[in-house]
Amino acid sequence: MWLRNVRLYRLGKSVLPSAVDLATALARRPLVRCGSFDMVSRGWIFPRHEGALVHAVGQHWLLALGVDQKLLPMTVIRQTAQERALQIEAEQGRKVGRKEMRDLVDRVSEELLPRAFTTRRTTWAWIDPANGWLVVDAGSDARADEFMETFLSTLDGVAPRPVQTKVSPLSAMTDWLAGNEAPMGFTLDSDLELRAGSESQSAIRYVRHDIGGPEIAAHIAAGKIVTKLGMTWNDRIAFVLTDKLHLKRLAFLDILKEQAEQDAAGTAGADEQFDIDFALMTGELAQLFEDLLVALGGERKPQ
Repeated sequence: MWLRNVRLYRLGKSVLPSAVDLATALARRPLVRCGSFDMVSRGWIFPRHEGALVHAVGQHWLLALGVDQKLLPMTVIRQTAQERALQIEAEQGRKVGRKEMRDLVDRVSEELLPRAFTTRRTTWAWIDPANGWLVVDAGSDARADEFMETFLSTLDGVAPRPVQTKVSPLSAMTDWLAGNEAPMGFTLDSDLELRAGSESQSAIRYVRHDIGGPEIAAHIAAGKIVTKLGMTWNDRIAFVLTDKLHLKRLAFLDILKEQAEQDAAGTAGADEQFDIDFALMTGELAQLFEDLLVALGGERKPQ
């Protein structure tokens, strides 16, 4: 079980229920299939088959938010509505006006919605109650907001907040790149995004590029700031750090996956491998978070 993105939240002084009580709370809002006229449905699903809505491995908990969404492309709706408009014009000898066309589009949508195909996607989240972390595997703000909205409406008295650091990632990444020196435990990789400090907000992106060359140095000297930077932690986890302290495109390197395979030697079941991967991943990420917070001057407490 390997996360691909990290949105890091601090649980703070929130009083978390036990894993059993949390599962009971999640069970009050399970995922149900979209109704005939519903475009989307959200709710909690089992992380591992049927059993518990909170999959606990040691002191780490895994949650899964399921989202069912109807597939009804607007192009299909418009094409069908246009065909009906042409039929009206042929039969009645008149043009279909704008308001009537909008009504046709609405009617077609209502007719096609019950027959639309439904897809499901899953947003994973990991809770580390001992260290007070909530980690959401979301690659976009929309996915993260969707998860948090459902999570907060499911649990009372729990108020996670995005982690903030004393030194902003924007400032730190620009300094690291300007000095071509990564913080202790990290190396700088070859993926990079720079933005101009002006109102134009023009951006330059580099992929697999020599970030230590004179071209990059000239951009920094011209006042451009780093908004995304590829990094590797202890030769074990590669990722892209963003100016909002998001970790994207996590890659658990071969040395880490080899360790997981060695730990799983002698166990043939998929469930055992899943738990071994999850335990190894959470242990490594917890250490990465600690080192990253140190590199960014420590965590900034809310006022």
